[in-house]
Amino acid sequence: MAQSQMPLTRKAIEDVLKSIQYPGYSRDILSFGLLKNIEITGRDVHVKLEGTSKDTAIPKKIEQDVQQGLEAIEGIGKVEVSVYWSTAKAKGTQSSEKPEPLLTQIRVKIAVASGKGGVGKSTVAVHLALALVKQGLKVGLLDLDIYGPSLPMMLGLDERPHMNEANKIIPLEKFGLRLMSIGFMIERDTPMAWRGPMVHKAAEQFMQDVDWGELDVLIVDLPPGTGDAQMTLSQRAKLSGAVIVSTPQDLALIDARKGVRMFQMMDVPIMGIIENMSTFVCPHCGTVTPIFGEGGAEKTAKEMNVPILGRIPILPILREISDAGTPLEGLEEFPQVREVFESVSKAVMKAAALTPKVQ
Repeated sequence: MAQSQMPLTRKAIEDVLKSIQYPGYSRDILSFGLLKNIEITGRDVHVKLEGTSKDTAIPKKIEQDVQQGLEAIEGIGKVEVSVYWSTAKAKGTQSSEKPEPLLTQIRVKIAVASGKGGVGKSTVAVHLALALVKQGLKVGLLDLDIYGPSLPMMLGLDERPHMNEANKIIPLEKFGLRLMSIGFMIERDTPMAWRGPMVHKAAEQFMQDVDWGELDVLIVDLPPGTGDAQMTLSQRAKLSGAVIVSTPQDLALIDARKGVRMFQMMDVPIMGIIENMSTFVCPHCGTVTPIFGEGGAEKTAKEMNVPILGRIPILPILREISDAGTPLEGLEEFPQVREVFESVSKAVMKAAALTPKVQ
């Protein structure tokens, strides 16, 4: 009874707001800057919130969650929640006005993309990033595959990022990489049932609201295809170039061509094509088998006037260390893996005019 008569504090109200997530995000509404004012009169409280969104369901959901959260405070009196919401674009603004570019503090930004899924794009992105670290570079790795984030598993990370004093997300760090993925903010089995605008917003948030610090290069692992994340990245960040990952299979190469064309339409330089799963070498007899065909990637690259950056054979160890979350093991303990990605990383560095910082 005595506890219920303790003065109601602003901190108690803010603690409740910190526990309420913005719909569709793992961040709380306080970190989103929605709070405008808190008025406390005895045991009564009036909270004013303000935000911007085209989705009219969002303010209703936030108002309901805040109301319920505050009413759960022991001994609380009257609770009033005022939510002021506007559309994403205010009336009278010019639609032709270009938004400010993002990631301007990072000179070299490389997209790793594929026309279709299942070609090993994320495996290539992770090992390319690690190979660049081996060259003495400061490297960030951004996973923009919103629907199927694989970075947490591939790097053996089960942590949540924190915010700094400037209200920026602090990237996680492992193996010398600075890392960010939507997978760090959700439970592993949570499906990302988002429509395109939410994907666009999430992609912008990871570019605008993450404190990447000083980096020599940022590798961006894109989702397969030519959708919202690819368009957002190309429009908002001045990319140094794009690396296209494909298998030798004709079906994969058809989609790889679409990926090349999309980036060319967005004035993003194509650094080249990486042919993954190029051949399988029998560990017992040494027979080389082109399981997915051969010569297709080279033919496609020649037709589109882009270089082949490297060919990566089917290596069971790559699958094993990716599933185990120990990708660095491949570069350090398996010469075949190390040689392949050292060659690919040097080709990418040459295309991006990056200079190694180790001898």
